[in-house]
Amino acid sequence: MKLSTHIVEKPWGCFDLPSGFDNPERKQIGEIWYDHAQQNLPLLVKWLFTSEKLSVQVHPNDTQAQQYGLSSGKEECWIITDAKPGAVLGMGTKRPLDADELRSLSLSGEIEDIIDWKPVKAGDYFYIPAGTVHAIGAGITLIEVQQNADITYRLYDYGRPRELHLDQGVAVSDARPYDDERCGNLGDTKYKQTVSGPYFDLHYCQGSDSTAALMNGKPSWIIPIDGPIMVGDIEAQVGDCLYIGLDKDIAIHSDNQFLIAQTI
Repeated sequence: MKLSTHIVEKPWGCFDLPSGFDNPERKQIGEIWYDHAQQNLPLLVKWLFTSEKLSVQVHPNDTQAQQYGLSSGKEECWIITDAKPGAVLGMGTKRPLDADELRSLSLSGEIEDIIDWKPVKAGDYFYIPAGTVHAIGAGITLIEVQQNADITYRLYDYGRPRELHLDQGVAVSDARPYDDERCGNLGDTKYKQTVSGPYFDLHYCQGSDSTAALMNGKPSWIIPIDGPIMVGDIEAQVGDCLYIGLDKDIAIHSDNQFLIAQTI
């Protein structure tokens, strides 16, 4: 089935969206995300479109989130589908920071200079563990696959009039250089598993030849990247997200690029 589509306006969003996405009312769209009307699914899929930097932020892990009365923390993976020249992502800090220094730099705004801003291009992907201090830069289109938890603690927001969450954010941060091995570039590959646990597996596919072993009865989210695909008898376009429930074995047919996310 096709999941319901939700369009979210953001101060850092875009008026001009990539091909496949309509914006007839010229809203400043930052996110498009997908859910199931009858089920609270364990994963959330989003597209993000940025014209400005997002806040410097952090997400808690499961244990930390439960201490705040929440059901789960939030880990996520980004797949860059387009990036303007000079586009960057901020992941980790240039050196380890203790809680007092992280708070001080967040209050002064100097945290912007100690974030490790990495140049990015289409095809890059990065897994963001809970506790990673991070920010998404301007000029980027990406797909985000995450634990389905609406829990973000802002440490710094460039003077925008939005709430910060310094106490919670500092408490859950692991402020140090980014060193996660679940990152790289897709290159010219036809298939690559970009994430293997602990919360989900994420597979990149170009063409349907490599997908037979993946459609194994696990709940799956299928996201077209650059063109239509056929999943069973349903055609999915860019901007759609399909969900296949448990014990379903459905063939995929496509010459285009798409992602398959599966729960563990």
